[in-house]
Amino acid sequence: MNVAIVTFEGFNELDSFIASGILNRMKDVGWNVQITCPADTVTSMNGVTIAAQQPLEFANTAEVVLLGSGICTRDVVKDAQILERLQLDLDKQLIGAQCSGTLLLEALGLLDGMPACTDLTTKPWVQDAGVEVLDQPFFAEGNVATAGGCMASQYLATWVLAKLAGTEAAQSAVRYVAPVGEKDVTVEHCLSVVQTFI
Repeated sequence: MNVAIVTFEGFNELDSFIASGILNRMKDVGWNVQITCPADTVTSMNGVTIAAQQPLEFANTAEVVLLGSGICTRDVVKDAQILERLQLDLDKQLIGAQCSGTLLLEALGLLDGMPACTDLTTKPWVQDAGVEVLDQPFFAEGNVATAGGCMASQYLATWVLAKLAGTEAAQSAVRYVAPVGEKDVTVEHCLSVVQTFI
């Protein structure tokens, strides 16, 4: 199971790393979760530089693609060269977007009229693109999902796990990363947010 965490220049660390950390709980059963970038290195909005584990094209053949957000997303969606490198297919892939990653979903024609979630800063730009923005942290329809707010990346990861590996796998992965003393409530909450959309 290949999972591409698509990460661009100016990325938000929480978006990419939380989803990666949770989904990597499945590597013992063959999940291959990779930070996927358009360049050899990218630097986050807070100055953290990381090396890409895979080139952008890895996303085209991955079973799961999660589009992260960042301060440069509005520039990314105007970059035809980057968009042309992404050839995603909702019939064969689960595709999710975090915060301003929703702009990418729209630019790639993957929302197809469905409402979406995003962060408060990105909301007016997503609305300007003609997308109805929901006042909730997570929404999915079929094989596409959106999440709004940095910490909502846990819901994207939970959705992916529940859809592809089952509820027990999702519970186990979320329980592992949940705060001590709050494990049961965290697992219950994450699953309650995504359950309608599985």
